[in-house]
Order: sequence, then structure tokens, then C-alpha cells
Amino acid sequence: MTKEGFKSGFVAIIGRPNVGKSTLLNRIVGEKIAIMSNKAQTTRNKIQGIYTTDDAQVVFIDTPGVHKPQNSLGDYMVKSAFSALHEADAIWFVIDADKKRGAGDNYIIDRLKEVKNTPIYLLINKVDLLKKEDLFEVINTYQEDAPEWNEIFPISAREGDNVPELLDTVVESLDEGPQYFDADQLTDHPERFVIAELIREKVLQLTQQEVPHSVAVVIDKIETGDDDIVHIQASIVVERPTQKNIVIGRQGKMIKQIGTRARKDIERLLGSRVFLETWVKVEERWRDRPQALQSLGYRKDDF
Repeated sequence: MTKEGFKSGFVAIIGRPNVGKSTLLNRIVGEKIAIMSNKAQTTRNKIQGIYTTDDAQVVFIDTPGVHKPQNSLGDYMVKSAFSALHEADAIWFVIDADKKRGAGDNYIIDRLKEVKNTPIYLLINKVDLLKKEDLFEVINTYQEDAPEWNEIFPISAREGDNVPELLDTVVESLDEGPQYFDADQLTDHPERFVIAELIREKVLQLTQQEVPHSVAVVIDKIETGDDDIVHIQASIVVERPTQKNIVIGRQGKMIKQIGTRARKDIERLLGSRVFLETWVKVEERWRDRPQALQSLGYRKDDF
């Protein structure tokens, strides 16, 4: 039973690609459940992070960065992002303090204007990169032709500046409700999903620009051996043979480096030793084929 006075609710985190949404989510839950890289459009699915205290539980929905779709996968990502607005008790619109307001921001703002009876917070992220005297200019820019923000929070997701105060404010705004998840649960996604994302993160971080958006990761097998070592087999899916060559690297050096880095994060996630095997497969134009998208874990109804 949930104790009297317990508060709960859902908060959608939305914004353009690479503004720091996943960094903020990981900061809040205290673990890496959303992958990070300097490549845009890193997040592809709505990733729910769970923040629980003795008095409240907040379920955060980290959405894919909103961008102009170039294929079926892009359509899926944008639909996924905006669908979260209708599931939330509050919305955090995250912007990059170091970037000027652009067409992508205006597109999101226009959609936010359509939202009724849901508090919307403007989060100005990466203020650690901004001169204090420039902050007021950023705030003024985002008050013109915009929704009436319930609160404006300058934050640094990377450094944690003002994040505790932001959390306190959103918890205070929530109504009383049930505890949806166990207190020690950090995400609603199964381990397979998070493991696949950790592997994909390493591909994003290590490969050249032509590869990242063509990569998906499928976990083929997870089992714990008699030695208590978790054995994982994973397939890295790309669209062209040239991309396969890049991911494998000369004499297999790249795929080995991807595996080594991913294994360390997976061991931290599982709290166990891990033996990770990875293969690279070519699925031509998988991002444009609904059947391929579905087989790689994207919901049929969303594309």
C-alpha cells in the first residue's frame, strides 16, 4: 500500500537533439539508463527513468530529440517524442543555453502551445558554458511567442547545478498518487534494452560520422554460466558493407574496443562479470523498412 500523502506522476523531457536530455535523466536517477554521445539523435525510444523518495515517485520520459525526419526511423522518433506530451503530468522543455533559438525550437514551442492543463517548465541547460550576463538574453528570447512557462530553470545537467531545486519543484506540483514501481527500480525497460543501448552508445562514440544513425543493436542471447559470468551475444546491425568494415576496424580493433568499453558499463549495470560477444550484420536500408524496424524493437503502431 502507498502511504498517505505520497505523490507520483509522469514528466516528459522534450527538446532538440543533443541538448542534454539524457544527461539530465541519468543525473536524476543516478545511473546510466539513457545513452549519451556528441552525435545528434542519440535517443530513439522513450526511455523511462524512475526517481523515488520516501514521499514521492516521479517517472521521467526521456524522448528522442525532435528533428526533421529523413526516413521511417526518423518519423518514428518524432512521433514517439510528441506522444509523450499526452502521457505527462508535467513537461520539461530543455534548450541548450549555448545555442541560439532556431526553427527546431520554434517547431516544438508551437506544439507545446497546443498542450492544455499541463504545467510546462523551460530548462535552460549547459549554463556552465554561459556567461551570467548572457543568461537574461536567453530567457528573454524564449519568452517571446512562447507558452506561459510555469517555471524557468537555468541548470547544468552535467554538473548538477540547480537540479535538486528543479526536482523539489516538480515533486511539489504533483498530486497524491500510487507508487507505480519498486523503490529500487530505475527504469521500466528490460535489461536487454539497456544493454543494447550501452553497446550502441560505444558505436556512436567511436565510429565515423557516416555510421551512427545506421546502427541498431540486437541482443541475441543472455545467460549466466556455472561460473556466475553473464554471457551475452549481440548483433550490431548496419546498412552497408562499408559501414560493417568501419565497425569491425582494421584487424578487428574497432569491434574489440567497442566490446571492451561496453562490457565495463554492462558489468556496472548488472553487478556481475560479463563475457560479451558481438557480431556485425548488414541489413540494407533497415531504417526505411517497417518490417525491419519492427524486428529491431520499434513498435509497429509508431511508424
